[in-house]
Amino acid sequence: MSRMMMVLIVVVLVLVGGMILLSTRAHEKQPTRVEKAVSLGNLQG
Repeated sequence: MSRMMMVLIVVVLVLVGGMILLSTRAHEKQPTRVEKAVSLGNLQG
């Protein structure tokens, strides 16, 4: 195989491996509910 073909294969393998790595790391987190006390003075603005 030519040197250019080897470089192309290595680049493709690195890109595919990177995509697989990123896809396994992306996990959605459940949203957490945060309750905060709000004074009535701020609501009447």
